[in-house]
Amino acid sequence: MKNNRKISLQKFLKMAVRKLTQRRNCVILSFMVTGMVLQSGCQSPADYRKEADTTASQIIRAQQQQALGKIEDFAISRPSDILRRRLLEGQGLPYSGPASLGTDKLEPIEHWPEDGYPGAIEQLDPIVILEPDMPVKLTLMQALQIGARNSFDYQTRKEDIFRAALDLDLKANDFRTVFSGRPSNRIESNLERDTTGDDMTSSTSTSGDFELQRQLENGATITFNITMAIANLLTAGTSSFGSRADTSISIPLLRGSGRHIVTEPLTQAQRDVVYTIYDFERFKKTYAVDVASDYLGVLGQLDGVKNNEDNYRRSIASARRERRRADAGRQTEVDVDQAVQNELRARNSWIRATEGYKGGLDSFKNLLGLPTDANIELDRSELEGLNDRVKIFLSKLQDEDRATEQDSTSDAEIILVGADMENTGPLEIDELRAIELAFENRLDFRKSQGRVYDAQRKVVVLADALRAELTIGGSVVLGGEGEEKIRTDKGVYSSVFTFDPALERTAERNAYRKGYIALEQATREVQIFEDRIKLNVRNKLRDLLESRESVQIQTKSVKLAEKRVRSVNLFLEAGRQQIRDLLEAQDDLLEAQNDFTSAIVSYRVAELELQRDMGVLKVDEKGLWQEYSPEETENEKE
Repeated sequence: MKNNRKISLQKFLKMAVRKLTQRRNCVILSFMVTGMVLQSGCQSPADYRKEADTTASQIIRAQQQQALGKIEDFAISRPSDILRRRLLEGQGLPYSGPASLGTDKLEPIEHWPEDGYPGAIEQLDPIVILEPDMPVKLTLMQALQIGARNSFDYQTRKEDIFRAALDLDLKANDFRTVFSGRPSNRIESNLERDTTGDDMTSSTSTSGDFELQRQLENGATITFNITMAIANLLTAGTSSFGSRADTSISIPLLRGSGRHIVTEPLTQAQRDVVYTIYDFERFKKTYAVDVASDYLGVLGQLDGVKNNEDNYRRSIASARRERRRADAGRQTEVDVDQAVQNELRARNSWIRATEGYKGGLDSFKNLLGLPTDANIELDRSELEGLNDRVKIFLSKLQDEDRATEQDSTSDAEIILVGADMENTGPLEIDELRAIELAFENRLDFRKSQGRVYDAQRKVVVLADALRAELTIGGSVVLGGEGEEKIRTDKGVYSSVFTFDPALERTAERNAYRKGYIALEQATREVQIFEDRIKLNVRNKLRDLLESRESVQIQTKSVKLAEKRVRSVNLFLEAGRQQIRDLLEAQDDLLEAQNDFTSAIVSYRVAELELQRDMGVLKVDEKGLWQEYSPEETENEKE
């Protein structure tokens, strides 16, 4: 029985090929079906990916122009030789596997769709050059650029924009002419003997179903469908051919009609792309300030290490001197023990400051997206540049010293003078002007305002859902089974009229009411955001004033502490001071030095944070910033 089936199957296949080649119409339709299959297979996964990249890039460029008034280079494909990877490989750092280096190092799995993708992407302009067995020294500007290329958060934010652009393309596709085709071919055989005594009966059917569909922005939907089919009874040598064309249109007149209703999903998708661009611009500013704050903070810790090291050396020298004086009978053992104890405290502070600096540096590397065990150093000249900024304060302090000397009599009236606005920095601007700038330039605030408009449109759409539904339409069917040609005189014409009088709208009613609640919430968010901006700006202006005053105070404090240490040393040599006085003077000098460094760092960070909160700090696609200059802005207005 199995052999008979095998012979019959071979006989059937030969007969099928012979009969197919003898049928002209069948061959034509077969070619059409084959062409459709080949056409659908001509576009590879790589082609689809590249097409998506091109489409998303075009959308992003258009939305950048709308949102920012400019177009910046934008790509989500990161170079393979980013600093993180070069450090792992160049400095021989441990890593867990291929994924640590990048997707181009992954082994393709079974059935992987694209050969060679993702592959290595070369970086044309490395920010820093690695030298063997040497630490990588980073300036602040280099750190900003490295963060833009290596930060994981940075990359995720860019991908959010890309995904939003693809979502917009999908919404736009609803209003494009969509073509689809479903060709099919079927071969059947019956191995049971038929009435004629043949071993089997066999047949083949080939069909093609092609459709064009288009939704218009007024809500109308037009569909055109054409179907062609050929059926052959191979054993009997008979065949039949059929063709059919079907066109229909549907037009809503009440509920669901109107361009503002139909295109609302597309409108929201467009605005969502703009919002993600706003979010990214805000992130770039925030990230740049975070990098600068951490960079200067780590340098401040490094300066603290130096201060503690100097204090440790002074403590060692003091303990040795007290030992010599005690051996000579000029000092007691109690004073020696006190000096040694202070030396131990100084050592503990030095070690704690050193390890704190290392921990701060590791955290900074993590912020940039670099391995925490990489050999990296920061450029101390950045902190020295901040020291130059305090020179304007020193001249003022000299004048204040002379004024203090003149009014230092015991019976002079004590007058407390608060912080003033003399010798202010360039960014200590008027509070009202600072708030106005924030309202004008904060993109995240603009997004919050846009959400109010979104909520208003949502209410309009929800109100439309409460209306009655009236839809008219029509269709034309031409041809059918057994018709070789499509003839208009044998068509079937029909019209459709549907009406829903809106007798049941409970769900829509509740949704409509919730829409107003959402509008109220969106409006409150703007109010909350507005107050938060005012609070942030006012606080940053206060931080600037406080830091400026602190710089002035700590500058004077350091000078006095240094003078005090020198004086106590001289009096100690003359036997007119005790060791305790020197130790206290050294501790005060260390504290004053650390507080001075903290003050100048705080002032610089407050300047950057104020620019961030006013939205006037500009950051380009490379991560580099352009700071706001009130003087230049006023000159441009003039």
